[in-house]
Amino acid sequence: MGTLMLYFIVVVHIWTVLFSTCNAARLGPASAKFSAILVFGDSTVDTGNNDYIDTVVRANFLPYGQDYPDGPTGRFSNGKLVPDMLASLLKIKEAVPAFLDPKLSDQEIITGVCFASAGSGFDNQTNAVTKIIPVFKQIDLFRKYIARLEGIVGEEKARQIISGSLVIISAGTNDVAILKDEDSEYQHFLLDRTQTFVKELYDLGCRTMIISGLPPVGCLPIQMAIARRNSSELRCLDDRNSYAQSHNRKLAKMLQQIQQMLSGSKIVYLDMYKTLIEMIDQPQKYGKQQAIDTSANI
Repeated sequence: MGTLMLYFIVVVHIWTVLFSTCNAARLGPASAKFSAILVFGDSTVDTGNNDYIDTVVRANFLPYGQDYPDGPTGRFSNGKLVPDMLASLLKIKEAVPAFLDPKLSDQEIITGVCFASAGSGFDNQTNAVTKIIPVFKQIDLFRKYIARLEGIVGEEKARQIISGSLVIISAGTNDVAILKDEDSEYQHFLLDRTQTFVKELYDLGCRTMIISGLPPVGCLPIQMAIARRNSSELRCLDDRNSYAQSHNRKLAKMLQQIQQMLSGSKIVYLDMYKTLIEMIDQPQKYGKQQAIDTSANI
């Protein structure tokens, strides 16, 4: 399945979730005006920050970016990522720039940026050897962003922009991808870290946040490649997928509780597992004969 088709389906899903849960649902999409878009997480949403840090985890070469107007940009995709498409759909901007881009303009700052770093997770130790930017370190970048924004528009306007922004958080997959078994204690640790992260963003002024759950981790190519017993057997790992589902159920419940605690917040859980597993189980529905290519050299 093409990356563009995958991301398009994901964006449509986010759009549906967003406007079925926010007050704007009864008023129509045109009334949902977000002042900016702010993005935190891993490679699923990193629009190029890793290009500006000392890490081997980069996507600034082909085939990455082969369908992007300017070629490779550091996005782990052949073209745009979900935040880019969503920003365009919401009429905020056509693409979300990386905060670490030294050429970032004041206008780009005003309409939002991406702080995500490919390879990162809620656990600061996840992929630490590769020198990526852990999710919690991305908050430090956010604070620098706020300072620059205040310098451009003033403190009061900056607060309005941040409170009126749409925040996207997509992380956690890298944290659990290397687990050898169902570690419930580590699962609790990650949920606690997620809760702390959301609260810190709230304290910094963010009010509307979309937090993505885990994908079918057992269907990640690296998981299947390591587990397969012979060249003809390539399948999703049920135990890893069960772990992801367990995590997601707890995450969804926790986010509901957090929203009740944080006055004026709208915290939306995004069930990416259901969307992606349907694409894997029913590839014909999306124009493919099979979702897993057993002849692929993974």
